[in-house]
Amino acid sequence: MKAIVVYESHWGNTEAVARAIAEGMGPGATALTTDEAAGAVLAEADLIVAGAPLMALRLPTEKTVAGIHPSPDEPMPDISHPAMRTWLTTVPHGSGWFAAFETKLHWSPGGATGAIENRLKAAGYREICAPRKFQVTGKTGPLRVGELESARHWGKELGERLREQLFAAAPA
Repeated sequence: MKAIVVYESHWGNTEAVARAIAEGMGPGATALTTDEAAGAVLAEADLIVAGAPLMALRLPTEKTVAGIHPSPDEPMPDISHPAMRTWLTTVPHGSGWFAAFETKLHWSPGGATGAIENRLKAAGYREICAPRKFQVTGKTGPLRVGELESARHWGKELGERLREQLFAAAPA
């Protein structure tokens, strides 16, 4: 089983969730930034789990990310990697499985997972389960207490589902 958890993260919250998901999936799962998830790494994956923060009520665009201007009391965001939306335009056609997740404030309307799901489905990937939302307690975080444990648990579930799918597809 080979799985990659691809993420866009600006203040470390989505990255922490991605790493917890990969940890829950176990050996063969790796968390990668959008610029690391390319070429053979992407082509060899049985499962792609993609996640990003919710910004401006949707999956961030490069313009949204470029417009981040923190106040002096806020941490500087990491904007050194392509936005998830940009990465999704580079995903080649495939036939593997996928799942989507987002990080957001609990009261935020809108969502980031729909755009991820639509693009991966259009590229031929099959959804292995419904998307997940992980909550942050403020604009820059931190994550709500218990979210990393929840992410690890979801990762374990994803790993089990993938193994079931791979076993069912194996020649007898």
